[in-house]
Amino acid sequence: MIVPEVVVFVLLGLLGGFTFILVEVAKKWDDLVTFFAFRRYALGAIVGYIYHIGYSTWTLPNSVMCFVSSYMGVHFINALV
Repeated sequence: MIVPEVVVFVLLGLLGGFTFILVEVAKKWDDLVTFFAFRRYALGAIVGYIYHIGYSTWTLPNSVMCFVSSYMGVHFINALV
């Protein structure tokens, strides 16, 4: 079964948001389940979806940039606006 590209981009966005929380914010494991963390996970998934709309082919550069864009989530959204 082939996973639709939009799902791949959304999962990469979610992974980017999780990585941001894990690297930059979390000092203990409980920080991974706070409201701020879930907001960042959702924002990462949204950025992944937005990236899919803009660049709809799944290639290595696009997948890496989707991850990086969702890692930088808020800055990516502000750059679009």
